[in-house]
Amino acid sequence: MPSVPQPVTSLQNAGIKEVVKLRQRSHRDENALLIVEGYREVKRALDNRVPILKLFYCPALYQGKNEPALVARCAEGNVPLFECTEPVFMKIAYRDRPEGLLALCPQIRRTLADLKLPANPFVVIGEHIEKPGNLGTMLRTADAAGAHALVVCDRCTDVNNPNVVRASIGTLFTVPVAEASTEETLAWLKKNGIRSLAASPHATKNYTEVDLTQPIAVVVGAEQFGLSDAWMTRADELVRIPMLGQADSLNVAAAATILLYEVVRQRGGK
Repeated sequence: MPSVPQPVTSLQNAGIKEVVKLRQRSHRDENALLIVEGYREVKRALDNRVPILKLFYCPALYQGKNEPALVARCAEGNVPLFECTEPVFMKIAYRDRPEGLLALCPQIRRTLADLKLPANPFVVIGEHIEKPGNLGTMLRTADAAGAHALVVCDRCTDVNNPNVVRASIGTLFTVPVAEASTEETLAWLKKNGIRSLAASPHATKNYTEVDLTQPIAVVVGAEQFGLSDAWMTRADELVRIPMLGQADSLNVAAAATILLYEVVRQRGGK
């Protein structure tokens, strides 16, 4: 039998208060929960078989015609449903302009050992990525470019931050994401025969002059400090992205996009 929605009309509802607490990273980590807000985000979670533990929805805030079908999918899967009044949903919403859908899912907690790669892997590595928006944008690009995984090294931001989900538009659920230290990642790359390509303004080779058709990992670091010495001294290839203006660095997500699409170009992607 499909699950039956429970109406929620009180701002003092205990379940609503628990969702509000999940804005705090400590509470999310303690409960191993992830907030997924928005139609595309919840749909991508469903499409990629991410368990939906609870779904809160508010028809008054829907922005399209497809939301009822998504709620029905959750009902058929026996997901606990909570139909909220507009004031109640506004209380739990993480976004400034909520779309009337908010799900709770298990946190993503992968290690390098959990990654399953094809014969000719294409991996993205981000070291010390500080802003959730940058990490989310990198995930979105990794998905579009067909990358097989994204590895977060020595993290500075929370992979399970709702803003990562938002900036990635749900591609956090389409690209396998693992977390590891730089040393662990360097050893993993060597073990799996994956060459590393690190961007540096001091490199002599242009990023288009390196063979990216082989197993490759594109490595980028936060624009404030760049990559650590470990990557700069031990990466297999150092390349530069031409900077023709007065700016001396690119946003990390922008740099990643340029390098990832060079991989796509060389591999004959269309």
